[in-house]
Amino acid sequence: MSRKRIFDIIQIGNKHDKASRAFDIFISAVIIINILVTFLDTFSGLSSLSAAFGIIEFITIIIFCIEYLLRIWTADYLYPRKNKTLSVFRFIFSFEGIVDLLTILPFFFLNGIVMFRMLRVVRIFHLFRINSQYDSFNLIKDVLKERRKQLLSSFFLIMILVLGSSLAMYSAEHEVQPDAFENAFSGIWWSVSTLLTVGYGDIYPITIGGKIIAIIIAFLGVCAVAVPTGIISAGFVEKFAQSEKSDRKFHDIKEVGEIFCDKKCELTGLTVKDITDSYNIRIYLIIRGNLTIVPLDDIVTAENDILIVNSDKLIKYGNSGKKKNKKS
Repeated sequence: MSRKRIFDIIQIGNKHDKASRAFDIFISAVIIINILVTFLDTFSGLSSLSAAFGIIEFITIIIFCIEYLLRIWTADYLYPRKNKTLSVFRFIFSFEGIVDLLTILPFFFLNGIVMFRMLRVVRIFHLFRINSQYDSFNLIKDVLKERRKQLLSSFFLIMILVLGSSLAMYSAEHEVQPDAFENAFSGIWWSVSTLLTVGYGDIYPITIGGKIIAIIIAFLGVCAVAVPTGIISAGFVEKFAQSEKSDRKFHDIKEVGEIFCDKKCELTGLTVKDITDSYNIRIYLIIRGNLTIVPLDDIVTAENDILIVNSDKLIKYGNSGKKKNKKS
């Protein structure tokens, strides 16, 4: 089996490719089994099965290691515009590459320092890859990415509110409750639990001034939580509106064209989003060998891809651009 075929199977979630689909189901099952074994191993009543759990965990980790090595081996297909070495480094230090590595490392260092034992929790993040090729996950990712500046601004305001309220409560309660409000961090603990409307009740004000501050902070906490929620909700509404608008435009297309991506093509190695933003070209489909790929924003074009685009925006890129008008 060629490296390209292995890449197509392990890297691209294609429902129409039986081998790729089978691999997705297989690796998802392995991830779930690995996490399930990790949970069951914490029950003292199942201590008699510890040896079996260890064998199952070892087998799943070996599968993860093989998959990780295959992804490194085929990294140049994921980043076709970079050489082999740079492609490998790009994958290793990507989010998915780091999650893959941290999924494997804890198994070999479980008896080592505490930091590596705690990394077993990272295995849960491996589940993100089950849904990484579907619209639902990409929609959430796109909304958070596009609204990141507004979200950071709202979190900054929340942090200011947390610090201000904690210092105010420390000043009001420290003298009468030196044990409860021992320092500013105790105020932060109370402030966070109040702002997030959790209210554990382990620390609470008893002075008149402290109670007044608590009432104000409680009201502000409702507003503070509502700000990032509103930003994310608005982002989802906007995305759904764009999706409906895009669908209507697709049915109105009278002519389509195609661009062949070879080594000289400027579009080879770019993401769909970069092509749309930089060249004002809308891509409707990507044909890659026997695969037909839905052009999600983070899909990277590869050499020998055929891009189905709107022909009124189509131009030639050196000798690699091809235009073919068709009546729909």
